[in-house]
Amino acid sequence: MLLCFSSSHRSAALDVVERLERRADEVTARLSDPAPGVEGSVILSTCNRFEVYLDVRDAATDALPWDAASTRLADTVAAATGLARDEVREAGILLHGEAVAEHAISVASGLESIVVGEGEIAGQVRRALEGARERGTATRELERVFQLASRTSRGVKNRTELSSAGRSVVRLALDMAATRITDWAQARVLLVGTGRYAGASLAALRDRGVTDVRVYSRTGRAATFATSHGIAAVPAGGLERALADSDVVVACSVAPQVIVDAAMLASARQLPGALERRLIIDLGLPRNVAPEVAAVPETELLDLETLRAHAPLPELGATAEARTLVDEALAEYRRATAEDAVTPALVMLRSHVFDVLDGEIAWARKRGDTTPETEAALRHLAGVLLHGPSVRARELAADGRAGEFADAVTALFGVETVAARPVAELRPDALEKADEAAS
Repeated sequence: MLLCFSSSHRSAALDVVERLERRADEVTARLSDPAPGVEGSVILSTCNRFEVYLDVRDAATDALPWDAASTRLADTVAAATGLARDEVREAGILLHGEAVAEHAISVASGLESIVVGEGEIAGQVRRALEGARERGTATRELERVFQLASRTSRGVKNRTELSSAGRSVVRLALDMAATRITDWAQARVLLVGTGRYAGASLAALRDRGVTDVRVYSRTGRAATFATSHGIAAVPAGGLERALADSDVVVACSVAPQVIVDAAMLASARQLPGALERRLIIDLGLPRNVAPEVAAVPETELLDLETLRAHAPLPELGATAEARTLVDEALAEYRRATAEDAVTPALVMLRSHVFDVLDGEIAWARKRGDTTPETEAALRHLAGVLLHGPSVRARELAADGRAGEFADAVTALFGVETVAARPVAELRPDALEKADEAAS
């Protein structure tokens, strides 16, 4: 059974999501160790989303009860983050079964993002699965769901206008900032961070005509980033001076703590030649900029909370088209899992029939009553006779009646079938080869 804990801007305040995101590595480490009933896991941690996907089973019953499995997941997240179990539950939603697949597909397609259709999430979903593969926690069922989610996200990108240029967190922030900046070509911009949003932020700034950009990194990566992107680097210890000289600051670091606080900014404003006014855009989660910065005179702060409040409404035609693609993908998932449900019974039926056939052929050979042509004809006949039950089995499974077929096989032939398990083989390289355009 698939299980998902999802905490995002839709279910919790971003400071709570931030607290969960900060401990993502510890949650990942705990789930990487073998645990009874947990066969696999995928962790998706982004700037405004923290999600844990589990494939859970019990060796005896092949499934964990929903309440027991969800409690185990909540306890794991609570232990890693220091939150109480009830706090974890209040910070997110718990999904199981088919709802997990629908959610993962919607997330990868950008339909659950702060900015509906934002482009970064598809690559983040892909990398979450890659990380699970590296840890050895990606099961067949998780592979099935995440590869289908990735494929659907490409369809949404290619067949709708949902992820057209500008529909990202970075670009929305700059769109909102456009009312404060009269001429982007004259703006002096400081980029704080060289992480996952830095390149996208720089590209979006250049699209608006920005030419004066410097980059600061608390970890010493500024020079390398600056050289590769053709901008200037702020030396170590030069952040305060860089703040004084910039009228726009875009913070997009993955630092686990605040980089710019109110005291630092107030001090920067007192330096000789410091600009009087500045706009600060904080895209970090955890926050790169302390909220108190907004109280510093002549300073305006745009952060993820602000973006969430002003993000475009999703009632657009492209959203409806994307939802249709998600529904189609979910129908495909249902068909695949339905076939899984009857596969054990079909395998046992075919084995029984061909075992009986092999026995009769062996007996006929002893009497000298068979030829290769006769044996081939008998095997063909058996296959033809099994075709009808195979088709009917899949029809019953599609209607949620797989158990009826298994019971019928047992009643008619005395064959005991085993519990259904995923059998579809998914090539580990399929996602990378087909998903290059999504990132």
